[in-house]
Amino acid sequence: MQDTLKLLPDFLITEDLLGAPDELFVLVQKLGIALLLGALIGLEREHARPRDEKIFAGIRTFPLISVFGFLSGLVSTITSVWIFLAAFLGFAGLLITSYTISAKTGRLGGTSEVSALISFFIGALVFWNLIILAAIIAVIITLLLSLKLQLHSFVGSISAEDLYATLKLAIITVIILPLLPDKTFDPLNVLNPRLIWYMVIFISGISFVGYILVKLYGKNKGIPLTGLMGGLVSSTAVTYALSRKSKNNPALSGNAAVGIILACMVMYPRVFFITLVINSSLISEIWIPLLILTVSGFAVSRVTAKKLAASSGEDIEIKNPFELKSGIVFGLLFGAVIFTAKAAQVYIGDAGIYIASGIAGITSVDAIVLSLSQLSIDIIKRKWLPLQC
Repeated sequence: MQDTLKLLPDFLITEDLLGAPDELFVLVQKLGIALLLGALIGLEREHARPRDEKIFAGIRTFPLISVFGFLSGLVSTITSVWIFLAAFLGFAGLLITSYTISAKTGRLGGTSEVSALISFFIGALVFWNLIILAAIIAVIITLLLSLKLQLHSFVGSISAEDLYATLKLAIITVIILPLLPDKTFDPLNVLNPRLIWYMVIFISGISFVGYILVKLYGKNKGIPLTGLMGGLVSSTAVTYALSRKSKNNPALSGNAAVGIILACMVMYPRVFFITLVINSSLISEIWIPLLILTVSGFAVSRVTAKKLAASSGEDIEIKNPFELKSGIVFGLLFGAVIFTAKAAQVYIGDAGIYIASGIAGITSVDAIVLSLSQLSIDIIKRKWLPLQC
């Protein structure tokens, strides 16, 4: 008995409870967090079920599952890791049994069972002090569960060409990226093949988010909303498409103008995000101008929209940003822009950078933002490296 007590934390032993209230309070806090995260998932499951359909677990069961995971982590910490494994296997067996019985009645989906399994681990993560990770997982799971209709609609709107384009770029990236040299090979020491391809994937990823939004919500939501989401993919493509539509149908000119303004306005938050990821030290210099431009664009679009009648949704043709051809073109463009910007800085000075930025911005704002962000990192490194040595 004494040996067992030695394994227990001091605040879990009855006579020491009053001596360590802070530690007990922290444990109770964690328990409450595990309950809330489980309840978040359970609330969605309860809300999503049809009224006449019985479900495996709901608003009451999911918090209990998270508490079970929490207690399994606690008990295994003071006894043996095998206790946690046994608890997990026993719970997994229960889920398998539940799914088997449900499948016999014709319900083949296992979403609730998988969610329950994840809830078990969420409770354990909370006990192991990985609270932020547990909360992120719970929010992501709840979001995926609640977007069932939208996700199915998105999958239905994807063409075979979209799928093949994404797969081709993914395969090329997985195969080629490790083979690309991670060093510069030009006289100005700026063209790094691996870095260039990383930038291609980064920009394509941002654009793909907008592409998904257009697929999910773009149709029948009006030209302004479509323009706003399409701007995340390409403000140039949206401007071109809406300009053509308004030319063919002059009645849409006002709404097309609002859509174009919103598509261009999205560029500024996009620039902010790109800069934040690539070189956050520049944020203090650019956030005020970007905020002013964003607010101004939104205000102008609102004033213009109030003068117009609501428009019907209009399809805007936007290409999948994960297309291999688009990725290669952007990679070549980024390489050309960063080389030109560096050459302009070396041979002309700051004025050269401004000229290069203006010219490159006509073609691609993303390329010049990435280039200047990367060049500023190189300048800082050269400035401080001698001091560090």
